Amino acid sequence: MPPVYLDNNATTRMDPAALAEMLPYFCEQFGNPSSTHSFGENVSGAIKAARRRLQDLIGAQHDHEIIFTSGGTESNNTAILSALEAMPERDEIVTSAVEHPSVLQLCEHLEKSGRARVHFIGVDRLGRLDLEAYRAALSERVAVVSIMWANNETGAINPVDALADLAKAAGALFHADAVQAVGKVPVALKTTAIDMLSLSGHKLHGPKGIGALYVRKGARFKPLIRGGHQERGRRAGTENVPGIIGLGKAAELALAHLSDEQTRVRDLRDRLEKGVLAAIPDAMVNGDPLDRLPNTSNIAFNYAEGEAILLHLQRAGVAASTGSACTAGSTEPSHVLKAMKLPDSALHGAVRFSLSRDTVEADVDRVVEALPGIVAKLRELSPFGAAGEQPAGDARTYA
Repeated sequence: MPPVYLDNNATTRMDPAALAEMLPYFCEQFGNPSSTHSFGENVSGAIKAARRRLQDLIGAQHDHEIIFTSGGTESNNTAILSALEAMPERDEIVTSAVEHPSVLQLCEHLEKSGRARVHFIGVDRLGRLDLEAYRAALSERVAVVSIMWANNETGAINPVDALADLAKAAGALFHADAVQAVGKVPVALKTTAIDMLSLSGHKLHGPKGIGALYVRKGARFKPLIRGGHQERGRRAGTENVPGIIGLGKAAELALAHLSDEQTRVRDLRDRLEKGVLAAIPDAMVNGDPLDRLPNTSNIAFNYAEGEAILLHLQRAGVAASTGSACTAGSTEPSHVLKAMKLPDSALHGAVRFSLSRDTVEADVDRVVEALPGIVAKLRELSPFGAAGEQPAGDARTYA
């Protein structure tokens, strides 16, 4: 029986069509795109074509608004550090308490080093941003707002268009970490006030080690990596040509499959959740049920350890995760779920299932079949006893 892969928010399988387009650029088309002879010009033309494919996917006004990077982490770091340098008269950052570590850890470092004051905006039980606190944090001191389009653990979607409008009114730049959103939900940047947006190739069936940062035409920007004229002087270094070609093809395919993400993949996610919740008591889905990525399901199981659940799922041939791959190995509970104030009985028992266009009904049914027995067995070993038996003094309830 083939293994089931439901950890697509960590990385996706690269589409064979993307790989096929990349291969010639390792050997036959090896020229440096900055060279003026035919070897370089052929490669330069291919990069331009890839840039236009990405422009179509994210709805950018101009293809030159796209800067190729090494991935989401570099794009996120570049956006925040660029804003601070480009707007030296401002020294504050607004972000959320549930951002990816590539944003949170940078912001924490900047605050500890005295380079910026950071406002970490909280979320409610469904992972929705505290809009009153967000508005209160905006001022003439804020250089940049960095809010993720969709959360990598729960799939909760933020109203980034409206948030960008509020940031713009305060004179701040707005950056969206859209690593999890691009290719799963429609993106049309030309109709928004978003100044910068990050994405990563391996999250949308492209290669690892390649990503992009959208920078709106006219937005104030300072490069993070200096030393060459590549990317119009905004990101120095010889381009990762095969990666760019693969990302371009992946973007084209993602746009073609977008309706499938919104319908078939969403239906499979709902099938998974209904099956699991019907078969396992004291389980709950985390995240906004109405505004969530179509592929993401984060389910918490009371009185069972998420890591133990994953181990047993792996033995059953199912790959999932407890959250971000960038925090794998940590014994601390998810900072996202802590910010959402999950009860202690469920905080360590959350499992993230993330589907993709490769997922089929049989994959979902395997999970629904295997999971009830796994959770029941682990709950028998719990110090709090069977499901539903709360420890003395713990009377918390939740929806």
